[in-house]
Amino acid sequence: MSETLLPEEQDRKLRRLVTAVYALQALGLVMWPAWVAGVAIDYLKIGEVRGTWLETHFNWQLRTFWFGLAAAAIGWLLLVVKIGALVLAGTAVWAVYRIVKGWIALNDGRPLALAEAPR
Repeated sequence: MSETLLPEEQDRKLRRLVTAVYALQALGLVMWPAWVAGVAIDYLKIGEVRGTWLETHFNWQLRTFWFGLAAAAIGWLLLVVKIGALVLAGTAVWAVYRIVKGWIALNDGRPLALAEAPR
């Protein structure tokens, strides 16, 4: 990806937005509507970060949501056969890892590798 540089003020504004979405994801672990709000923000604002290093964070957040949602749905279904709790716990640990890793990379001003948007 050829990286587009943003004006400093816009970069700062969008970094705050990405930080807010990471915070919503973290809150979403206990109050799921917060996570849905974060995903809505990502989809509404991703056009503003196309071609920049911040796009990788948007893609990372979206993938975390969609893969987490799929894993949680499988976990809920598997509660019937008594292993769903393990799947749900594993999904929660994986989601926390992704939120922390993304937040640290954002704080360090680094893009995230292998962050493709779900299509």
